[in-house]
Amino acid sequence: MSAIFQFGEQHADYPVRVINEREARAGAGILLMLSMVAFMQAFLLGDFRPTQWVVMGFFADFFIRVVVNPRFSPSLVLGRWAVRQQIPEYVGAPQKRFAWALGLALASLMLYLVVFNNVRGPLNILTCAVCLLLLFFESAFGICIGCKIYNVFNRDKAQLCPGGVCALKDRAPIQRVSWPQSLALVVFLLAWWLAGQSLPLANGPVLHRMGLGPADAALDGKVSAQEAQRCQVPALAQQWGHADMWKRHNGCP
Repeated sequence: MSAIFQFGEQHADYPVRVINEREARAGAGILLMLSMVAFMQAFLLGDFRPTQWVVMGFFADFFIRVVVNPRFSPSLVLGRWAVRQQIPEYVGAPQKRFAWALGLALASLMLYLVVFNNVRGPLNILTCAVCLLLLFFESAFGICIGCKIYNVFNRDKAQLCPGGVCALKDRAPIQRVSWPQSLALVVFLLAWWLAGQSLPLANGPVLHRMGLGPADAALDGKVSAQEAQRCQVPALAQQWGHADMWKRHNGCP
């Protein structure tokens, strides 16, 4: 029984229990992908059913991670399978448990709001945005924000941090960002923005999906009726004041 309800793995070379960071990042990426799809579906189309599905899975996944054992977490099982050919990167389990406990708290709040009470408003959007931010930083950069918060509330600081950041005292030349690199980034962003400003507006009816141009649509009453029905703004988008945004994203006049 103790082998089932435990957190982290024992390793002879390390003083604390450890987690495979590669597996954790892969699991975060899987959850991030699912959460982004659900968030966009709710925010742009007003359909909260995918969000409710994802929230239930999110809560169950983090409950298993924190209360039972990370080895049985569905996202981490998939993550372990995805990175099974890579050399493990061991990180301290205590700070990971604290970080994932924060994730469980956010998932519990979302479960209460979105699933049990069907609340739709700024609070659940903010909570979801925080979850997405935490998952993005862990999957994209290997930065565990919850692990950094762990150091604020614990006298025993985190050990075996991802990338050795706990013990890193000085950066190697390959880690430093030079001024030419910074300038190249600024020039790229500026050129990208200017190129985007020069593009023609694309907020007319999305008729190319039917193979029709604007003139054809004007002559075809049936198509016009279909377009009018397709472009009816959902009541939720109107209540939130997102009617114009909804029309832009759906190519409606």
